[in-house]
Amino acid sequence: MMSHDKTLLQVHLQPNAKQNEIIGFEGDILRIKVTAQPIKGKANKALIDLLSKSLGVRKSNIAIEKGETSKQKVILIQGLTMIQIKNTLGKLSVRNN
Repeated sequence: MMSHDKTLLQVHLQPNAKQNEIIGFEGDILRIKVTAQPIKGKANKALIDLLSKSLGVRKSNIAIEKGETSKQKVILIQGLTMIQIKNTLGKLSVRNN
């Protein structure tokens, strides 16, 4: 059953990366890299695709509230709390450097 939680998430998006990757949280800002170029919304689409797959929510439950043309974005995610998002993405973003 889908909850009615709505969470605003601050994201720093880096387009033109080597691979699609959720880097993790730096404070309250989630850092994400996508391979897509920031042309005609391609990077935004890649961001929504990556968040949808990573969080297990429909793409229709994710929207860009602010920052359509900026690297700094505010993303609205319906159905998850911030704690659920951080728990899920925290497990994904563990990297070996």
